[in-house]
Amino acid sequence: MTETHERAHARGRIDPSVWKVAAVVSIGSFMAQMDATLVNVSLSTIGHELDASIAAAQWIVSGYLLAMALTLPLNGWLVDRIGAKRLYVFCFSAFTFASVLCGAAQSIGELIGARVLQGLVAGVLAPMAQMMIGRVAGKHMERVMGYATLPILLGPILGPVLAGTILIRARWPWLFFINVPVGALGVALAARLLARDTAPAQRRPFDGVGFALISPGLVALVYGLQNAAHGAGKAALVAAAGLLAGFLRHSLRNGAAALIDVRIFADRTFRAAAITQCLANGILFGRVFAVPLYLIAGCGLSAAQAGWLVASIGVGMMVSFVLLGFLTERFGCRAVAAGGALLAALGALALVWMSSHAYSAPWTVACLFVSGLGQGTISVPAISAAYASMPKARLAMANTALNIAQRMGGPLANTLLAMALALSIRSLAGARPQDFVTAFAVLAAFHVLCFATTLRLPLRVQHASER
Repeated sequence: MTETHERAHARGRIDPSVWKVAAVVSIGSFMAQMDATLVNVSLSTIGHELDASIAAAQWIVSGYLLAMALTLPLNGWLVDRIGAKRLYVFCFSAFTFASVLCGAAQSIGELIGARVLQGLVAGVLAPMAQMMIGRVAGKHMERVMGYATLPILLGPILGPVLAGTILIRARWPWLFFINVPVGALGVALAARLLARDTAPAQRRPFDGVGFALISPGLVALVYGLQNAAHGAGKAALVAAAGLLAGFLRHSLRNGAAALIDVRIFADRTFRAAAITQCLANGILFGRVFAVPLYLIAGCGLSAAQAGWLVASIGVGMMVSFVLLGFLTERFGCRAVAAGGALLAALGALALVWMSSHAYSAPWTVACLFVSGLGQGTISVPAISAAYASMPKARLAMANTALNIAQRMGGPLANTLLAMALALSIRSLAGARPQDFVTAFAVLAAFHVLCFATTLRLPLRVQHASER
């Protein structure tokens, strides 16, 4: 941290350079989130125009996610080796270039290949925003992250609206070409405003054995969770268990020389934060997966009506992010995260009650808004506590481990919810609201577990300058 930052912290003021970093890295996260939503809601259109089946078109999303899981473990080593600014500018440029390749694709195979390339870059790029903010924000982490997350939330909210507008007036390639001006702006600002990289005290050698174990292991885990009902998915889960167990043993033997030193999970605060992040991400993805199905298949709403109702989650999260800094400074890390988890759990229990009784649009808006309000106060205090528990030299590796834990929560929750729905519903065409009670009960159980892990977080985050 620079002398200017220290003087600003001493006066309780956030240095303007911190806001510059937050603004720059938020552009990349906003683009990635918006891009994912644009593609997800446009699969049928893309598949029709490229004369591809739904199963083939689904690989536009699946290929991206699997490629992302492959390179995600490399982030910490690459940051230490190349430097955060250089890596961010390169990855942001490559992501933008991959968007051009996606838009220029003439067949489903070319598009899937371009999306895989985009996913390989995104796996390295995705964890960098919160790490770069964590390096400069210090004790103001919660407040800065709260505001920095607002544009990231706008991505999923604006994505469906923008996709509909583009597809009315232009062909599907513009879903990807729209990234080019955003990417060019982000790269230019990053090159100009981000601080120069400092030479690392020691360059870690590349852990080839560790990479050969953990990266295919994560790919197999994500694929297995997505296809758990099929034989190939079950085989992938078995392979994932073997590969990840092998990496655990390898990491314990090699310690700091491993691609990710799993001994960082021995720290109680970091472990609690990582589990909290995993469960919080699972709750978010699980809710966005199950609620639209309930509203459309169970209650007979149109996709547009369901979309407007689900947007209540994002509105609640945006409100909580604005208040996050104030709440954390006043009540502390544990109280805010636990209170948010409890509030979100009440929203989930309301869904259980409503699905077993009668649908109500006002009640749906209220419980989804409350769920979003609580959801928005869980992750940032946990991230801040995790970063504060680690020395600066291990921040890049810790950030990678934290992101892996976080990103595994979504596939895990979706798989369990899909299993619960499969037990209750034979066909979505004949689904009733009562058929979703079990799925929402599973979602509520995730909330309860998340609340329990937030109670393991420290009362207040103690940053290095405060110890």
